[in-house]
Amino acid sequence: MSNPLSYHWGLDQIVADLRASRESLHRTRHPRGIRELPSRHAIVGIVEALRAVMFPTHYGAPDLTDESVDYYVGHTLESVLRLLCEQVKRALRFLPEHAETPAPELEALAFDITRTFAVQLPNIRAMLVSDIQAAHAGDPAAQHITEILLCYPGVLAIMHHRLAHALHRLGVPLLARFINEIAHSATGIDIHPGAQIGASFFIDHGTGVVIGETAVIGERVRLYQAVTLGAKSFPSGADGTLVKGHARHPIVEDDVVIYAGATILGRVTIGRGAVIGGNVWLTHSVAPGASVSQGNVREGARGGSSDPESPGRARR
Repeated sequence: MSNPLSYHWGLDQIVADLRASRESLHRTRHPRGIRELPSRHAIVGIVEALRAVMFPTHYGAPDLTDESVDYYVGHTLESVLRLLCEQVKRALRFLPEHAETPAPELEALAFDITRTFAVQLPNIRAMLVSDIQAAHAGDPAAQHITEILLCYPGVLAIMHHRLAHALHRLGVPLLARFINEIAHSATGIDIHPGAQIGASFFIDHGTGVVIGETAVIGERVRLYQAVTLGAKSFPSGADGTLVKGHARHPIVEDDVVIYAGATILGRVTIGRGAVIGGNVWLTHSVAPGASVSQGNVREGARGGSSDPESPGRARR
């Protein structure tokens, strides 16, 4: 048999054709020719380290003791902030306002953003603890906090989101999107980093949930799998391009439950304490305390939100 390595692959022509595609026919390079891109691999490691900093007994080194845990957290945090600062600097270069910013100024800005982000970590952890407690309280199958932290995709998704949202608010949207898309790939839960989500948020099961960029979610809200908080329309400018940043996703007030498969579109408001049943399609606002099921709206105070026979409730 002839050696496959002796085959002639025609590499010169393939390389030339790829160059033509890359440089002239089908360009994907950034208009300013930026080559120092954020690293997905680095960001995966950064998020894992930040999880370990916030929850060291669950995600940190296996041999931690009461005496060593603070040293571990400090050492890990110092290392990860250096890595994060570099990724922030790379992401900032993609913003039009920093197209011509000198490198020393960009490095200083990246440092300030990273330091401000680090100061927020205790508050982010507090929000995450409220989410974990909401999962424990809202899921009869949950045995203990450790199971929720290690096994629940909704908790993984909201953990990534709360980190990403902080960076989004600090002016690093590209890096924030990286973080949320990593969680999206792992869980099937798609949350835009711009979405505002209050404390004690719980996504049960989780797969197929979509939460858009301008969605606003209050406290103690619970969603089930395949819920969509999306846009009804996309306004465009005179040249036909979509208008960016337009408020186009729902507002979900406190204490709302949205069951599996529900789709809520547009800048509508789901009032406090409302219950949205499974597979409901909504493009209008819902009054506080109302209960909506397919073809039926019942006004009044919310009741039975934990009832296993409530619309769309997934039995276990």
